[in-house]
Amino acid sequence: MSSTAPDNATAPQPGSTPATSYFVPAGADSYTPTEHVGGAWNDEELHFSPVAGLLVHHMDRWRNRHADADKMIGRVSFDILGRLARGDIELSTRVIRPGRTIELLETTATIAGRVTITARAWLLSVQDTGAVAGGKWSSLPAPETLPEYDLTAIWPGGYIASVVARRAGKPEPGHARVWLRSPLALVAGEDSSPVASYIALIDTANGIAVRQRPEDWMFPNLDLTVHLFRQPSGRWVGFDTTVAYGPTGQGLTSSVLHDLDGPLGSAEQILTVRPNGEG
Repeated sequence: MSSTAPDNATAPQPGSTPATSYFVPAGADSYTPTEHVGGAWNDEELHFSPVAGLLVHHMDRWRNRHADADKMIGRVSFDILGRLARGDIELSTRVIRPGRTIELLETTATIAGRVTITARAWLLSVQDTGAVAGGKWSSLPAPETLPEYDLTAIWPGGYIASVVARRAGKPEPGHARVWLRSPLALVAGEDSSPVASYIALIDTANGIAVRQRPEDWMFPNLDLTVHLFRQPSGRWVGFDTTVAYGPTGQGLTSSVLHDLDGPLGSAEQILTVRPNGEG
């Protein structure tokens, strides 16, 4: 059973060794978040970024047991249905649309007895399209050529403190080019696929190219949709991110995604924009 943890359940205790992963298994399909999943808007909630990676991790493990594990994720979309309270996350995965060349999976996350996130992933069979591969997006400068910068100067929370950030060029309000990586495992004692580990950092996009100071304005995202035309590799996640606000409380964060081999897809996040302090 999933249950809400006490306020200090995922916080490091005095004299304890910090966790080396974002989650630890709590059962066959249940995971406990560590102190590194603390949210940016509220440290007593969970940051969605590693949670998204956890749902893809569960999809991968389910496919290895029940389905064709050779298909690759082309699109995965997440809908955030409620508050990401600290507590064990209970996951379930099922096939929505089976198929030989394409397949649709759905994973749901239950926290404190409530379905809090749904994720759907289109899986595509592998074809040899190397002769026509390519696109127009430009690559980012290599991360080792760029200086580190401190995301915690803008955002609090255990998750933000866990990532290493390098920035290409001077950021502008609503636009930034950034590399991120994390030294932490996604799940303690369980191997995660490159795509699950990659997706575990993508939701950070909404915090790297802010248009307004988060002390003054709130702009949390309600969803995350990732499209991939190539599978990621390595530990670095690159973003070329732009943010736009409309006049009636909506916003959009859009990112071209990169790894060290170049661009590989895109991500979109719809935002609810309001002055900080409003419900």
